[in-house]
Amino acid sequence: MAQAAVTGDHRRGKSALFLVACGAAGAAPHWLDPLRSLAPACTLALLLGGYGLRTVLRSRDQPCACGLEPLPEEAAIDLPAVDVVVAARDEEAVVTRLVERLTALSYPRERLSLWVVDDGSEDRTGPLLDELKQQHPQLQVIHRKRGAGGGKSGALNTVLQQLKGDWMLVLDADAQLQNDVLERLLPFAIRGRWAAVQLRKAVTNAQEGWLTRVQAMEMALDALLQQGRLWGGGVMELRGNGQLLQRSRLQACGGFNEDTVTDDLDLSFRLLTDGAPVGLLWDPPVQEEAVESLPALWKQRQRWAEGGLQRFFDYWPKLTSGTLAGRQKLDLVCFFLLQYVLPLLSFADLITSLVLRSAPVYWPLSIVAFSVSGLAYWRGCRRVSEGPELPRPGVINLLLAIAYLGHWFVVIPWVTLKMALFPKRLVWAKTSHRGELSA
Repeated sequence: MAQAAVTGDHRRGKSALFLVACGAAGAAPHWLDPLRSLAPACTLALLLGGYGLRTVLRSRDQPCACGLEPLPEEAAIDLPAVDVVVAARDEEAVVTRLVERLTALSYPRERLSLWVVDDGSEDRTGPLLDELKQQHPQLQVIHRKRGAGGGKSGALNTVLQQLKGDWMLVLDADAQLQNDVLERLLPFAIRGRWAAVQLRKAVTNAQEGWLTRVQAMEMALDALLQQGRLWGGGVMELRGNGQLLQRSRLQACGGFNEDTVTDDLDLSFRLLTDGAPVGLLWDPPVQEEAVESLPALWKQRQRWAEGGLQRFFDYWPKLTSGTLAGRQKLDLVCFFLLQYVLPLLSFADLITSLVLRSAPVYWPLSIVAFSVSGLAYWRGCRRVSEGPELPRPGVINLLLAIAYLGHWFVVIPWVTLKMALFPKRLVWAKTSHRGELSA
């Protein structure tokens, strides 16, 4: 299930420094008088609350934010050649459905190539793909040995060397697409002059229980925030499944990084620092399964948190240089404070409160962050959306979804501590998919 290879340990020192700095900032206000102790939290609440509120309220579809005039809607668009690529490991539950969905795409056959990389699967994924290849001649299958290296990024780089299309659509094995998605996605990318476009992610099994339901709401929240950040001149990030990449721009920035646990987040920053704009398309979405158990969620979110921190540690010099615009830098700072610093501050604040038997001091910032998230949930789930129906943002669902976000206040401190103390072993800790069992 997970291939391991020891990688460079250059991030441990940065993780330790980040952990100590956030711990000190979270504890320090407790030694001030009661009135002044709330000043740091209130200041951050005003700054980040204003940023978050503007991001949520201004979110809307935008044709282009890359400094170039978008092509007019009536401009003729010749559909380019596209390679659809999937890296699959132990995906026997979904691989047949995947191929059936891909071969049903209505994109012109002479301009469409389908690739699936069997990355050392130990179940029936490989034999199933060979059988499906006999049924569907347009399907091309690559078999990699177990332990070939590089995880998912290594699998994608293997097929990247053989691609001929102008664009590359990367999917996860559980992805489900509408038949006309490419005919709508490619003109959007070309007219907007994007180097990459991320499809909104929608959850197929939201009705399975409260955990999958809040993840469906989380995907709507994420897409809404991404659009808001982009509209304000900020930074848009790829999400792995359903990412369309212009092959020339991808190769120009070095392909997929095999020394990271989240190839999509890492690539987002390399495209950003290379001046390659990334957009988002709300409809049609790419559909995927949400994890259905707390242990699976814990495993998945640890990987997301580690990859998110890795990219900031790896690319911080470029992010703070003159490469980025002022709005992009401000967006990144605010996002970093909310996503990674706030959980560590809150954890250090709580521990210090228990030790000193004093009241927490960062509660104003937490209240503002959760309130803005609630508004984002409400707006995101009320938008007209194709694909699976989004959960209704009623009071119960909103309260449950807001409480669910609290898991980041445990995941981020724990992952930062692990990164600071233990050598990194690069693994492909894939998310298990149930396929038709979760329909």
